[in-house]
Amino acid sequence: MNRHASNSFLLFTFVALFFVFISTVAADEKQPSESPLRALLITGGCCHDYETQKTILTNGISARANVTWTVVHEATDNERDHEFSVYAKTNWADGFDVIVHNECSGMVTNVALIERIVEAHKKGVPAVMIHCSIHSYRHAETDEWRKLLGVTSMRHQQHVPVEVRNLRPGHPVMKGFPKTWTTPNAELYEIEKIWPNCTPLAQAHGVRTGKDHVCIWVNEYGKARVFGTTLGHFNEEMSHDVFLDLVTRGLLWACGKLEQVSSF
Repeated sequence: MNRHASNSFLLFTFVALFFVFISTVAADEKQPSESPLRALLITGGCCHDYETQKTILTNGISARANVTWTVVHEATDNERDHEFSVYAKTNWADGFDVIVHNECSGMVTNVALIERIVEAHKKGVPAVMIHCSIHSYRHAETDEWRKLLGVTSMRHQQHVPVEVRNLRPGHPVMKGFPKTWTTPNAELYEIEKIWPNCTPLAQAHGVRTGKDHVCIWVNEYGKARVFGTTLGHFNEEMSHDVFLDLVTRGLLWACGKLEQVSSF
């Protein structure tokens, strides 16, 4: 082979290998760097459009992070006293990386059931608490659900937009959250108590009480990280990018996976 042919062959080989390398890198970039987080969404009960909200949450979060879903949607006739069937077993949370609670079971007072629920989180399963999950089990004669939440609330205010103020812009959950956010129509919960392991992240002013109420926070319960927000009553509030960005970051923080977050 003469020198010209040899140089041409080497150039062709180099170009071919270069394109193989680029194609491999591009293919790798399309693959998730880790296995998806396996999330269980528990939803249903009184007073909210859970049929729509389960889609808003699952699609909205999965568009922002590598999360797959199992959805348990029960109490579709607005039952306040429904005991979700998933909680019947002691090991009800096995196989999941995080539990998203968006249930509304305000009249359930079964202490054994409630303590079975919280035990899974106490052992280390992360939790995301949305809106009426904060009012669930509130009349039960045990504080364990409230300790898991990190806050105690028994009532809410009127349906009006609220201005949410970011208290900790340096916290990983709140880095993408604006300094203030005026929600669409909302239902602010009155927070009566903040438990010792709870860190408030944002608050809003209650017109009826004339007081500020925490509405976004993180908590630690046993070995579990917990993210909570009382926001999310109305579909237009829940489907807002600010809300979905927030809950996604909260979920990833609770799982210790906030580095999975995409740019939002």
